[in-house]
Amino acid sequence: MRVPSRSPGQQPGSPVSPTAPPRRRPSGLTPRHRVPAEPDLAAYRVAVAELLVEVGALADAASTRARQVLIDERLREPALAAVLDATPQGLLGARETLLLEMARYQPNERTSARDLGALVRIYLLSRIDVLWWQDTPTFVTDDQVNGSAELVDLEWLRRRDLLRFRYQEQPATLLGRAARGLRRRLHPDATPQTAGLLFRRARREVVALLNDLAREFAAAAPPHTPPLWVTSLVRSAEHQYRLRRLGYAAMLPSGHCLGYSVDVELNWFERFGARQALAGVLLARQDAGEINVIDEGQAWHLCLAPAARRRLRRAYEAEMGV
Repeated sequence: MRVPSRSPGQQPGSPVSPTAPPRRRPSGLTPRHRVPAEPDLAAYRVAVAELLVEVGALADAASTRARQVLIDERLREPALAAVLDATPQGLLGARETLLLEMARYQPNERTSARDLGALVRIYLLSRIDVLWWQDTPTFVTDDQVNGSAELVDLEWLRRRDLLRFRYQEQPATLLGRAARGLRRRLHPDATPQTAGLLFRRARREVVALLNDLAREFAAAAPPHTPPLWVTSLVRSAEHQYRLRRLGYAAMLPSGHCLGYSVDVELNWFERFGARQALAGVLLARQDAGEINVIDEGQAWHLCLAPAARRRLRRAYEAEMGV
């Protein structure tokens, strides 16, 4: 027996009226689409921390197979899978990339990943940056960074006393590198031990964020503590590959190549009794949903959250008199 079809929107069990006209949506209204819930980033960070404990227990070379099985199992857990599956690579792509990074890992003096656990932490937490800014075009080449109208010149701002944080550029010549080396030998603790910025350019919102953090840090730190020190800002993908060849834990894709990630010095402030104060400022901003924070040892990686972008852009314009 043929069962008459229901009209659109008719509930099961209600009388079927084959002659009734289809229900129409009032003019001017569009279907209401279900918006996917944003992944729970707090749960994701907790799950990453728990995974790191297990990775640490399998750190020896003989446990390679066991680590792979562990990664396969844990990344499929809801708290982790929800974030990874929402990134452009998806869960399977993130899994393959992480396993490849672990297989290639070689400890060295340059990398911030001092062990396998640190490598896993840096990779997984950096996926939050990618989740947030996945629709943002990458700065592919050095020329794109230097010529982008979306970035401002920090030196121009510094000379007008509009920056509350400090940085240093990478020496461009052999003579400059020699002079930098001599200063470090004579005054080893005068500045952080970092290479400096290759690109002294940043997004306006990032400048406002760093100024905000610098003021908050100055209020929380002991007297005579130097200002917030920035060790890395925007990078091109071209430069990111150079860093990888040199042994740095430079992940791809990266928030640095999108212009929304920065690295700030932490360890150097220990000598001023201010490291914990700075860590507290950064973690409080993460709890407020304004940044993502990754402990990379000497420096901490920060990424601006999209939710804070509009406020910080207005702050930049007000502060700079734009």
